[in-house]
Amino acid sequence: MNASRRRRFVLWAAALLGFASLVGAADGKSGRDESRPYAITDVRVIDVEHGRASAPSTVWLRDGRIERIVPGHQAPPLGPHWIDGHGLYLVPGLIDLHVHLFNNASHRPPNTWAFPLFVANGVTGVREMATTPEEFTDVAQWRAAVDAGDLVAPHVLAAGTFPYAASDDAARAIVHTAARRGADFIKVFSEVTPQRWKAILDAARAEKLPVDGHVPAAVTLDEAARAPQRTAEHLMQVYEACSAHGQALIAARAGLDGEAAVALRDQQESEVLATFDAAACTRAARAVAHAGPVQVPTVVIDYFDAARPHGDPASDPRWASLRVDEQARWRRVLDAPQDAAAQALAERRWDVTCRIVRTFAAAGVPLLAGTDAPMPLVYPGYALHDELEQLVACGLTPALALRAATSGAADLLQRHDSGRIAPGARADLVLVEADPLSDIRALRRIHAVVLAGRVFDRAALDALIAPP
Repeated sequence: MNASRRRRFVLWAAALLGFASLVGAADGKSGRDESRPYAITDVRVIDVEHGRASAPSTVWLRDGRIERIVPGHQAPPLGPHWIDGHGLYLVPGLIDLHVHLFNNASHRPPNTWAFPLFVANGVTGVREMATTPEEFTDVAQWRAAVDAGDLVAPHVLAAGTFPYAASDDAARAIVHTAARRGADFIKVFSEVTPQRWKAILDAARAEKLPVDGHVPAAVTLDEAARAPQRTAEHLMQVYEACSAHGQALIAARAGLDGEAAVALRDQQESEVLATFDAAACTRAARAVAHAGPVQVPTVVIDYFDAARPHGDPASDPRWASLRVDEQARWRRVLDAPQDAAAQALAERRWDVTCRIVRTFAAAGVPLLAGTDAPMPLVYPGYALHDELEQLVACGLTPALALRAATSGAADLLQRHDSGRIAPGARADLVLVEADPLSDIRALRRIHAVVLAGRVFDRAALDALIAPP
């Protein structure tokens, strides 16, 4: 084991034991007795379903679950199995609905370097968006290791595969194989042709698997909503639906193969953005709200494109947390020259993105939180806070934004024991120092994180994100 890996191992081990300062050791060695309950006392519990904070309460945890919640201040039992929550707020562990833990295009190792960054930022659950059938073995091992306390990483609440194939039959075969390997959903990309998309939908329906992902470049938002495709990521085809020229522009992509349709879509972007139509956007939002599919807009991508920082990215203290090969990938993107026209387009895109989010939120379209981490500048864990803050800047209330990364995300994935604070739910929790319902930025002020019942105090969290 080289020095860097050895140091990282030591930091992770320290984090696993770091709850000793918050939860007293049962025998002076083990940190705490897993069979005994322990309590977070005098804490205000955030009800994300109703957007309100409780009076000071005591939350009892046992075996990685919430055992009970007692209103009022309840004196802890004799012994040190308690956390003083006075003046703190307890929120469910956050969920990032769009991450990439594998590097299938570049054939690099999985992004396990990102695991501690997620946890240190209160992200206790993720949806992995591009898993090959062979990689579901890795996902199963990560899940088991987190539950057993052997790995500091978010729960992979769902993992989906992408049926890239040369024919409709081959795409169907990938869907069926993925179902046998344990896929939770099927992911589609922009390059999928309408015919291939329908074949994938049919195969997924036969396997009782939802379809998430991009709305393909030659498919309209309305078609995807009626299909139904469960989620639409990155506002794909929403921009066209909110454009006065949108229908004609998509019609021009008809009959093209997938790559050509995407290339034409990219060429059309300036016209799409320039012809934003508020009335058309309102009509599209109402139609989507009626049909029911969820939008995962990943606004943080457009935000960083428009507000790209200048200077050496290595000056960011988080840079050292990236694996060396990831730093190289980011540099290739960030060092590419950005001319004035491209910058103006990025700024226009961000303006339209924000207007779309505001319009869709007003219409009642479910908007949930995802980041596309680790895209350049999208630091795992940190970026989910950026996403929530920008969603609020674009019109969501803090309560809606918090729900987008907790119960709303969990319910989409049919993980009803996550994303909420209730008896029987997973003990995946974040203690913060201020009320996020008043200011969403309070979610960054993390006092401690509880992951599968294990408590990480501030010192343990800092150890997770220390440079290797």
